[in-house]
Amino acid sequence: MRNVVPFVKAMKKTPRADAQRNLDSLLEAAKAVFAESGVDAPVREIASRAGVGIATVYRHFPQRAELIAAVYRREIDACAAAAQVLAREHEPFEALTRWLHRFTSLIATKRGLAASLNAQDPTYQAVPAYFREHLEPALQSLLGAAAAAGQVRKDVDTYELLRGIGSLCIPVSEVGPGYTRRMVDLLIDGLRYGARAAP
Repeated sequence: MRNVVPFVKAMKKTPRADAQRNLDSLLEAAKAVFAESGVDAPVREIASRAGVGIATVYRHFPQRAELIAAVYRREIDACAAAAQVLAREHEPFEALTRWLHRFTSLIATKRGLAASLNAQDPTYQAVPAYFREHLEPALQSLLGAAAAAGQVRKDVDTYELLRGIGSLCIPVSEVGPGYTRRMVDLLIDGLRYGARAAP
């Protein structure tokens, strides 16, 4: 009988793992569909891309707003987690540069999400705080390391930098697709102004 208990416990954990995989697939599919077709894309399209039934989508997210917010939170989590990885793999300024471009992609590729998140829906009210709670510390760690290395100036406000890049990601019809990256590169280069080389 001793071997039965671990087996039963393993049996109980399997549905949870399956459910998590379904949820991950659903959010990844929703992210792709939103990027291609906007947040008003049919739920059927998202379910088909994820390989699940429509009922599964509604079981996890009864309201579309809940799905949109979940996709955005998942992307915020991934962007925040990337800061530690980049800090381990690159020198401080390079890690900061790569992360800021990752953040730029987070903002720029979420077609329709920004407008949706501005809606007066209670589901979205916690998202701005979630954004700041996770992304500010991630950026601050990279800024602090780069400043300590004398590679960027020390008076950069983390939230102002996030907002500045967000403003640069607003679509401009008169310019080419590389405009945002060029402007962000200029902003990043400006962080060097007034930096003091580390002794």
